[in-house]
Amino acid sequence: MHTHTLMNLLFFQTTNGFHFCGGSLINESWVVTAAHCNFRTRSHLVVLGEHDRSSSAEDVQVKRVSRVFRHPNYNRRTINNDITLLKLSSPAQMNRHVSTVCVAETADNIAPGTSCMSTGWGVTRGNARQTPSLLQQTAVPIVSTEQCRRVFGSTITPIMICAGGAGSSVCSGDSGGPLVCLKDNAWTLVGIASFVAGGRNPCNPNIPAVYARVTALRTFIDQTIANN
Repeated sequence: MHTHTLMNLLFFQTTNGFHFCGGSLINESWVVTAAHCNFRTRSHLVVLGEHDRSSSAEDVQVKRVSRVFRHPNYNRRTINNDITLLKLSSPAQMNRHVSTVCVAETADNIAPGTSCMSTGWGVTRGNARQTPSLLQQTAVPIVSTEQCRRVFGSTITPIMICAGGAGSSVCSGDSGGPLVCLKDNAWTLVGIASFVAGGRNPCNPNIPAVYARVTALRTFIDQTIANN
């Protein structure tokens, strides 16, 4: 991945400062991330407005989370419905470094081959011991379900979308972070980083990564926010 800023990306850290997952701000009080990140209100924090994690000069916002809504049909074994919504204990303040991302509509169709962006502070190679200080971003093409199933088999469900395999990949630490595509000139959240191929070459840049498909989960997002 190469460094670039997408303003909607945020990350989670333990109270002692360890980075473990990414997420996206979809309105001033709500964050979307992956269910498998296992966010805990007592021991985890949300950090917004960061670009260089080694800098103490950035105007970041550190938020606690009041409620966690994991998808009721999330399956830890199959990693299906890999989405959690977090309600911030106080609203985020919008500024030059913190803004919301548009969320894909249920009817949106993201065609295979579409070039989209994946962003995060995950490790830059599978065997790396440390995550990078600077926010990383890479362009990844959307991959058809059929092509993705050639790699992952029947693991890939209609609630998943695949992207990558063209020389770059998400990796450990990128989980929960955004896959965004341009729609009407606005970056729109279409995927939530979920899992990659494992084995001897984890995060293989020539194998697509799997994301939770936001179009299939939009109803869960809307209902959860409306009811809480």
